[in-house]
Amino acid sequence: MWNEIPKRKPLIIAHRAGAALGDENTVGTLRAAAAAGADAIETDIRRTRDGALVCMHDADLRRLCGDTRAVADIDLATLRSLLPAVMTLRDALSASQPLGVLLDVKLMEERHLSEIIGEIVLMDAVERTLLGLRDIGLIGAGQDIMADIAVLAFLEKPDSAPEARRAGASWFRLWQGDATADRAAAVRDAGMRLAVMVGQPRTIPRAEYPPFPVGQVDREGLERLRTLAPDAILLDDPRLAAAGACR
Repeated sequence: MWNEIPKRKPLIIAHRAGAALGDENTVGTLRAAAAAGADAIETDIRRTRDGALVCMHDADLRRLCGDTRAVADIDLATLRSLLPAVMTLRDALSASQPLGVLLDVKLMEERHLSEIIGEIVLMDAVERTLLGLRDIGLIGAGQDIMADIAVLAFLEKPDSAPEARRAGASWFRLWQGDATADRAAAVRDAGMRLAVMVGQPRTIPRAEYPPFPVGQVDREGLERLRTLAPDAILLDDPRLAAAGACR
């Protein structure tokens, strides 16, 4: 679906599987997002000590359950004893059918990318998966193993769309506060599709960004985004966009 012309525009992507609808990055919330009208869900990929690919945004468990340990330092059984609803990548790919899936890959090594792609292929999810990568080198290095999976560039610099396109990405993320008409045009001029992430990009708010945490937005903000005609919008509550606020 990511390499085709969207059936509707913008596509509605439920951030952290639809965090406004329940516990983030869980099957129950994912299914609520589907019922609310999402076209796709976004989830995050990390790796446990014993090699399980899990859907966790944070590097540690402090925010979600008060445990200071890193996800990478505990095994899957321990993680599930603390957060019983945590999804593995395979869980997310299975439960999300037939929705699209955007994977925000928090892992920065090519060997981990190979593992993720292997799971996507195994689950027959190539066509509906968009792989979000945060490093221009990893985007380029992964082209030989990408198996026709579309790539979204999650890059820090909002003006780096041409560089991302040369590396092999076909989608580009702009934060809502960086999403100007000129930058939207630059993404399209580079031959890419545009996804806008709503809210603040940092824990410490920045004055030039909307006054909402990451994933949150009001109707006024969605209406402004409508004028940029993005191909997709990422937000915690897909009901806001599905109700027509961004049309």
